[in-house]
Amino acid sequence: MAKQDATIEERLKALYELQVIDSTIDKIRKVRGELPLEVQDLEDEVEGLGIRLEKLNNEIEDLKIEISNRKNSITDSNNLIKKYEEQQNKVRNNREFDAITKEIEFQNLEIQLAEKKIKEGEFQLESKKEKLTEAQEYMDGRKLDLDNKKKELEEITSETQAEEEKLVKQSEKAAKVIDDRLLTAYTRIRENARNGLAVVTIQRDSCGGCFNKIPPQRQLDIKNHKKILVCEHCGRILVDSAFDPNFEEQEEEVKPKRRTTRRKKEEA
Repeated sequence: MAKQDATIEERLKALYELQVIDSTIDKIRKVRGELPLEVQDLEDEVEGLGIRLEKLNNEIEDLKIEISNRKNSITDSNNLIKKYEEQQNKVRNNREFDAITKEIEFQNLEIQLAEKKIKEGEFQLESKKEKLTEAQEYMDGRKLDLDNKKKELEEITSETQAEEEKLVKQSEKAAKVIDDRLLTAYTRIRENARNGLAVVTIQRDSCGGCFNKIPPQRQLDIKNHKKILVCEHCGRILVDSAFDPNFEEQEEEVKPKRRTTRRKKEEA
């Protein structure tokens, strides 16, 4: 049936059918609880830990290269000192001797500085390695938690997936009868409603969403199925209770209570 060919009553029935289907889907997804969010949070945390591990590994490699370069510079300085000492034995005046002596002193200072930097680097290297080990152990634990949560989610999802997919198809089918403007309004109301109810029936003369009283004339208009009406208090779309297949059973349950209440009033 094309959207433009559907009557108001058919659109209202389709809307209520869509609401029933979507509410059932909501219940199925509620069974999963916070698991999808927990899985997502754990995945983000594991990804963040992976980046941290990579950064620590890079810092460790940089420190190793720096220490290696310092050691090479010490070797170079020792070679220069040896060379300068040989030159000292061949100098012809005090001026040349003093100049070479200063070069030797400078290279010894370079060696001392390099040795100091090597000690600092080795201390940092050990500290980084400890942090890397701790981070790796923590990451392994979070990965294990993630695997367990994923398995738990997969078990719950596998139990309800077929039913959910079937309901989603039914939801799409019901939506085809509803015009785009009305469907947009339905979606907006559902998103803003805490319980996801955008279409509700009248229950005991009240809105089935916010439970505020509905005036008799408005109830009559709703039963006539000639207009699409919304609750003045909560904005939900109101439909005839007769659309609910369980309406007659609910009425039968209410009738004895009403008769009991009437009898008590007569006895009083």
